[in-house]
Amino acid sequence: MSLYRVIVLVSCLLASATALQKLTELYKWSSLDYTFSSDEHKSYALERREFVPENNLPVGIEVWKNKLFVTVPRWSNGVPSTLNYIPLDVSSTQSPKLTPYPNWAYNREGNCDGLTTTYRVKADSCNRLWVLDSGTVGIGNTTKQVCPYAIHVFDLTTDKVLRKYNLRPEDTNDRTFIANIAIDIGSKGCDDTFLYASDELGYGLISYSWELNTSWRHTHSFLMPDPLAGDYNIGGINFQWGEEGIFGITLSPITESGFRLLFFHPLASNREFAVSTEILRNPKLTSEEIYHDFVVLPSRGAGGHITAHYMHDDGILYFNLIDRNAVGCWNSRLPYEPKNLGIIDVDDEALIFPSDVKVDSLNNLWVISDRMPIHLLSKLNFNDINFRIFYAPADTALAGTVCANNIPYTPHEQSNYVTSNVY
Repeated sequence: MSLYRVIVLVSCLLASATALQKLTELYKWSSLDYTFSSDEHKSYALERREFVPENNLPVGIEVWKNKLFVTVPRWSNGVPSTLNYIPLDVSSTQSPKLTPYPNWAYNREGNCDGLTTTYRVKADSCNRLWVLDSGTVGIGNTTKQVCPYAIHVFDLTTDKVLRKYNLRPEDTNDRTFIANIAIDIGSKGCDDTFLYASDELGYGLISYSWELNTSWRHTHSFLMPDPLAGDYNIGGINFQWGEEGIFGITLSPITESGFRLLFFHPLASNREFAVSTEILRNPKLTSEEIYHDFVVLPSRGAGGHITAHYMHDDGILYFNLIDRNAVGCWNSRLPYEPKNLGIIDVDDEALIFPSDVKVDSLNNLWVISDRMPIHLLSKLNFNDINFRIFYAPADTALAGTVCANNIPYTPHEQSNYVTSNVY
């Protein structure tokens, strides 16, 4: 059964009670559950507090064919599996259970050959799933580094591990917290692939070469937070995340230069930045040599905090506006300025803290919301719906927004626009 038919079938079974106009609420949960092997297995996990439902918060999503991947970080005890999936061709319930990927053993806490905690994952056009494992348990002051930071790459056609690579000690520091990755397949094919990882609290950007099987670190002042943009009001809570540096990262299509543009932003910021992957692919360049290769785009204005964002092959950027309980867009054929930033959908209940956004191979937009600030700073009401996953065909999502237009896409114009708009 095709993914499109699966989505149509499942969505017809669901009735959303929200005011969403473009996005369809496909799944929703008060709390998460997993496909334990038996009732006895689940009871054992509950008794030993290896499964504590209220400590499980989904943060990241990815779609590959009929698998919808969902990540759950180990911020507290009782998270039985960090990398999971929902089989879209089987699930017809509103609140499906999560199945560990590739299996239970690989997700066992304390297994440094497997996965400890991952946040956002990426499937590429070579049928590989890229997963960066932080190796941590806990969050903030409770964080413990129980395993090294590592890149895991899976063959999605066989569910086998293709490669595991531990980051070098020089790639991280004592503040490192990596929650986002981007995958850059170059013009020479699948071996010409780089992973980029954003060090949110260590203020760095890490490059990893598949072909060279090595990694290196970049630093720049644009990776740091804006000291004037650390105040948030989300879900009825006022809080300050003033230390949150580079967070969301995503890649443009290949430009006329033969390279992509990496767009990025600190979480504590109202601005977007960019740099050519030609710079990031070169391990020999120093921070001083590359300083002027990073550019800053005009401000989004107040209330412009963004979590994850994703640029599709057509040059449309999708992003989550967490202050506004909204999902937005930018057509990169147009200048990056507030009048050209569209709103796809907004909902003050269903879209409290949209955490991740992706576009699948069929050009469907996917969004997850998880009420993360309430989970971290207050207490979730488990009699309410706390986590939701939405989708919409991209054409439907963009209809009526400034992002929907018929201007022919020319990658060299995008590259020229960005590099000529140094603020």
